[in-house]
Amino acid sequence: QVQLVESGGGLVQAGGSLRLSCTASGRTFSSDAMGWFRQAPGKDRDFVAAISRNSGRTYYADSVKGRFTISRDNAKNTVYLQMNILKPEDTAIYYCAARVGGLSYNSASVGRESHYTYWGQGTQVTVSS
Repeated sequence: QVQLVESGGGLVQAGGSLRLSCTASGRTFSSDAMGWFRQAPGKDRDFVAAISRNSGRTYYADSVKGRFTISRDNAKNTVYLQMNILKPEDTAIYYCAARVGGLSYNSASVGRESHYTYWGQGTQVTVSS
């Protein structure tokens, strides 16, 4: 059974930093591309970032470029999201997602929920002003 477990969320002041982690089990982690999405209250779930199986490619939503960094450690079955210069509009539940197989070379596809196979339960990030 595939499990994705997020951690690292919390309350932080604007301008601060957080690092989210997502640890996977039940599959060969290095076989899957990974992504992060977020859902703010009353809004749809939006793409944040994605990383290919060997970390050779990364994609980011325009709203987080230059502030967030996605990385992975295949030896630890973990993907990370380093979030810097946080803003109140970053407040959301952050979800980790796994795609069985490789990441598309089409950035539009990478940003779609349907591109991913498995999802975690989410971790809350709250940024106060």
